[in-house]
Amino acid sequence: MTWRWRYENAAGGEVTDPPLPREVFPSQADAESWIGENWSELLEAGVERVALLDEERVEYTGLSLRPE
Repeated sequence: MTWRWRYENAAGGEVTDPPLPREVFPSQADAESWIGENWSELLEAGVERVALLDEERVEYTGLSLRPE
C-alpha cells in the first residue's frame, strides 16, 4: 500500500501550483503524522483541505487545514 495526500482548494479542486511536496508514505499513520506536522505550510501555500489516498482509492476527503 502506498499512501499520499491530494491537496485541494476550498471548492475541492486539486491544487498543483505552486509545486507542493508529493510525499509517499508506507502507512496511513505515517501520512497522518506528516500532515499534522506540515499543515500550516500547506495552508500558507494555498491548500485549504486534503484528501488521503491509498494508491488511487480515497480513504477520506475534505479534511480542512484551517483550525476550528
